[in-house]
Amino acid sequence: MDIVIGLIRNVLEEGFIYGIMAVGVYITYRVLDLPDLSVDGTFPLGACVTAALIRAGVNPWCALLIAFICGAAAGCVTGLLHVRLRITDLLSGILVMISMWSVNLVITGGSAVVQFYNKATIFNSGIAALFKGDLRVWRVLILVALVCVVVKLLLDLYLRTKSGLLLRSAGDNPQYVISLGRDPGTMKIIGLAIGNGCTALAGSVLAQQAESANIQSGTGMVVMALAAVIIGTNIFRKARFVKATTAVIFGSILYKACLVIAMQLGLPTNYLKLLMAVIFTIALVTNDMLGRRKKQNGHSN
Repeated sequence: MDIVIGLIRNVLEEGFIYGIMAVGVYITYRVLDLPDLSVDGTFPLGACVTAALIRAGVNPWCALLIAFICGAAAGCVTGLLHVRLRITDLLSGILVMISMWSVNLVITGGSAVVQFYNKATIFNSGIAALFKGDLRVWRVLILVALVCVVVKLLLDLYLRTKSGLLLRSAGDNPQYVISLGRDPGTMKIIGLAIGNGCTALAGSVLAQQAESANIQSGTGMVVMALAAVIIGTNIFRKARFVKATTAVIFGSILYKACLVIAMQLGLPTNYLKLLMAVIFTIALVTNDMLGRRKKQNGHSN
């Protein structure tokens, strides 16, 4: 029983951490309709920035904020390449993703892995010190859930503002934004900044949980995030009481659950990336089938 509870706790912990990233990718992929590949670079950016800051004695909560800002800055670069220099969205993301490899190495001083054991993190200092006895085992889950929920609520609030409405319009109907005297390109840059900021924040949280940062940790993050977005929005598409941001967090948890179940059934870890690709493919095919069925129903009516 303890093993099962441990597995569930692990799924929820990682699900909420990657849920932060999935919420950001939801903005770029669903709201702006932009395939942003820079996610694979900004995720380890958040981790590397956090490792450098914590080793320097910076407050771990401040490290989270700074990681978000660094990720947002990288997202702005992607947006500027795409909007101002008119480079395609895919190539803009790839250019930033490649560039982040060198940037992350500079931040870590040339090391591929940076460890900061026995340093203050959000999981062993500050609020974490309030968790005593049996509750201490659940401190990581409670804290990552707290961060994830706060990010989700802040994003929901933003999307209800005038700027948030313009952001959604920039993805659905750019001409409407232009008619209001606003630049849809600027809104795309803002959306990419928010999306990559959330991605870097997720990398920061994961680094503090593991007490280490790896510049290769971003490999496959865009696949994981997109799968979480597609799975969550498809499963809860008819549940009107579930907001899209909540749905993608649930999608992230379900995605991690599938991976854990596969590992428990004996799948070798060498096949983990292949399994991620298979789950993503299934999610894409299902999404396409549901989309075509919806169109057919619309024509028949």
